[in-house]
Amino acid sequence: MSRDEQLKQRWELVVEKLSTQFADGEKLDLDAIIYLIGVQELGQLHRKYKKDHKLDLMHIAICKLLTPYGFYEFDYVDEDGWPHYKVKEELPHLKAGEQSVLMKDAIVNYFVENEFIS
Repeated sequence: MSRDEQLKQRWELVVEKLSTQFADGEKLDLDAIIYLIGVQELGQLHRKYKKDHKLDLMHIAICKLLTPYGFYEFDYVDEDGWPHYKVKEELPHLKAGEQSVLMKDAIVNYFVENEFIS
């Protein structure tokens, strides 16, 4: 099986499992999954978040997801429990489709690493 086909299958599995668990089976999109990862990484699961915090949560997730690719490095956790990252390497300019593939690959790897999927 090609790498692209494996990514596609694993991505569909992640979407299916998360959609069942968090959206009553309604299909979650990429942004919703990134948001969920941010909530998971923050570890404050039962809070209500304002719009600004939702964007911060997505930023946490993106930093966490792209750390293994060498773009970010964990720096510290602040007094409110929010993780902070520093930029190691600027992200290259990617077309929208390329960004989507990078994020899906990073998300799949995150969930494989966390044993949510195999």
